[in-house]
Amino acid sequence: MIRVCVFAGSSGSVDAKYLEAARALGTAIARRGMGMVYGGGAVGLMGACADAALLAHAEVVGVLPRSLARSEVAHPRLTELRIVKTLHERKAVMAALSDGFVALPGGCGTLDELFEAVTWRQLGLHDKPIGLCDVDGYFAPLLQFLKDATAARFVGPTVLEALPVRSTPDELLSALFG
Repeated sequence: MIRVCVFAGSSGSVDAKYLEAARALGTAIARRGMGMVYGGGAVGLMGACADAALLAHAEVVGVLPRSLARSEVAHPRLTELRIVKTLHERKAVMAALSDGFVALPGGCGTLDELFEAVTWRQLGLHDKPIGLCDVDGYFAPLLQFLKDATAARFVGPTVLEALPVRSTPDELLSALFG
């Protein structure tokens, strides 16, 4: 089974369009017979994506640092919840369990996870696909930054070339996994 690692925001006080996209991604993962790996929370886009995947009978594995089990409210109905010691261990376990990565809108934590996956791929630590689910142009400033960093030669051109950006979960999953 292909497992998709989902990076997403944990805030629930966001525009409904972001929560709808998270639910659509969870449903699309399940509909394709894939599993989901994510940060283990029950709130925000993370929780909405996990809930939709579970509702559609997908395997959902959460990975949550012990220190965040309370503040991120560990999801109580996952197929499996792995409690780890640190955020670094969380990212390593999520990457090891996954066949590719999808970033939904989110904040600094989401970007940290995304850029670590991108960096690990650049360093040859994995060759897994990574894509952005660009809800209503959310990632446009980030993509412009990457274009500017590429033009300034801080980022190689392969980073953007290997980072599919799609506006719907179905299109993105097709771009990443066929």
